[in-house]
Amino acid sequence: MNLLLDTHAVLWWLDANPRLSLNAARAMGAPANRCWCSVVSLFEIETKHRLGKLTLPLPLRRGWESTLTAEAWEILPVDHRHARAAGRLPGDHGDPFDRLLAAQAGIESLTLVTCDPAFTTFGARTLW
Repeated sequence: MNLLLDTHAVLWWLDANPRLSLNAARAMGAPANRCWCSVVSLFEIETKHRLGKLTLPLPLRRGWESTLTAEAWEILPVDHRHARAAGRLPGDHGDPFDRLLAAQAGIESLTLVTCDPAFTTFGARTLW
């Protein structure tokens, strides 16, 4: 299974936070599954950290590159298809991070690991 990790899934995995569901943790840890971390999540995490709203988990304080390598996560860039699709998603959910992640999941045929019910309004396939 190809998984796109929502921002909270990234953070909760790296912090071993019990809010990460057992189902999500099993899927993320399964060797047969491939996990993708979007640059959208990197941007969101770094922005919240800069604003003092988030303390980085220890692995991220050591660096993104080493964390991504250690976790064997692929990085998913944003391209024009994702941006266009995100801008055209229906509904009034205004979080641009969520819109981009939903668009990426749809275009790249990824299952989004998230507990956020807002993604169902975008038609994203989710796992929690």
